[in-house]
Amino acid sequence: MILFYHFFLLVVSNMFYKFFSNFIEQKIPVFGIILLMTIKTSFAKFAGNSSRFVLEKFFKRGSTLPGKIALKFDPEILKSLTKNYEIIVVTGTNGKTLTTALTVGILEKAFGPVVTNPTGANMITGIVSTFLKAPKAGGDRKGSVQAANGKKFAVLEIDEASLPKITEYIKPSLFVFTNIFRDQMDRYGEIYTTYDFIVKGAANSPKGTVLLNGDSPLFNSKKLVNPVKYYGFNHESHEPTHAHYNTEGIVCPVCHHILAYKMNTYANLGNYICENCGFSRPELDYQLTELSEITNTSSKFVIDGTDYKINVGGLYNIYNALAAVSVAEYFNVPKETIAAGFELSKAVFGRQETLEIDGKKVTIVLIKNPVGANQALEMMKLANYPFTLVSLLNANYADGIDTSWIWDANFELINDMEIDQIITGGVRSSEMARRMRVTGFNAENISEHKELSEVLEAIKESPKEHVYILATYTAMLQMRELLAEGHYLGKEMR
Repeated sequence: MILFYHFFLLVVSNMFYKFFSNFIEQKIPVFGIILLMTIKTSFAKFAGNSSRFVLEKFFKRGSTLPGKIALKFDPEILKSLTKNYEIIVVTGTNGKTLTTALTVGILEKAFGPVVTNPTGANMITGIVSTFLKAPKAGGDRKGSVQAANGKKFAVLEIDEASLPKITEYIKPSLFVFTNIFRDQMDRYGEIYTTYDFIVKGAANSPKGTVLLNGDSPLFNSKKLVNPVKYYGFNHESHEPTHAHYNTEGIVCPVCHHILAYKMNTYANLGNYICENCGFSRPELDYQLTELSEITNTSSKFVIDGTDYKINVGGLYNIYNALAAVSVAEYFNVPKETIAAGFELSKAVFGRQETLEIDGKKVTIVLIKNPVGANQALEMMKLANYPFTLVSLLNANYADGIDTSWIWDANFELINDMEIDQIITGGVRSSEMARRMRVTGFNAENISEHKELSEVLEAIKESPKEHVYILATYTAMLQMRELLAEGHYLGKEMR
């Protein structure tokens, strides 16, 4: 039905566009080009917005389809849609969605409504769809997005490989680079290729400042054309030691020796130094100086002399909070406003998103690469109660069709947790079940259900009060859609 409407709209809109363009070219040749450009953009907005209206009104769902349709008419429509915005871009392998959400929460507290793409639709079609439904920027009109000092903020999560294309049309004033880890190698290649993508994307807007995770050696490996600032952890220091032997991105970019760490948070992140040539972490502009408390549901810490708390757990999410604080400080947001923004924070869209299913407290966590999976597992270890583990593995394009990464993730950590049973699901449920058996977990307590509807029924039958769902991207989307149909997502727990 949606595809039929898509086709119908394209055909009808194209007919009108061709009629007007032919008329203008014949009757008004002097101003034809300028006028056609205006009409093209108007048709693009009309087609995209009408598509969005139909999807929301009759199908009760959002989609990147409006953006796709609008781009058919005007490939440069982003120039028009974003011209009155001060744009902040968040990109990197892990942490984009939560960093974006935390940043939006703070800036909205400080400046009012902020345009953003909260569901992770981070390619060009999703970005166009976001601006099509955004309130008009500027002025004092009802519903407009207007920040202090005339700024109209948009905070956008953008896919690493898509960034160079998108920044041909938008000119962000600030880029946030979270991290680069091995991820979906069939799409991105190895980590140095991925970094080249985002460096090129930032270079398309050379006046935009790049806010880099200073704890990543890769982000200090080349000089950027953009102004740069760094954020990172500075809460402890010891004699240099090496990271885990299975860590990528720890080769010195100057002399190619193995880096050592005076402090290693996780993976290749931390206060690094090359003991051969002296290459080391740059001076930090924004820094975390104390880790006060880390649980599976919240964290407390000190950044630039101020105490903060976020309502999501795990060490890895503190990096997302640090990035958000750095953005806020860059725009001179008062620290008390930052803290107030964090107080309203909660997990979003599969990033420790919590809900209730027939009396079960269920937490959904996205995993898509070894580093992210390891950090999710470390977070789950902090739970002081028994739970059922559900692991959903798909191999669609958006997940990465190569699922061999699950063998590099340290799923052996499940044996350190109070897990009564493991339920696997998704297209590659059997492969995930095999991985769980290899950990040494009791095979009799592992069940496979390729269909997610069967997984949901198994969750309902779980004897435990708590359930963790680890899911790859498309499996997470499918499970959320199934839960929405059952009206479970309306029972989110704060």
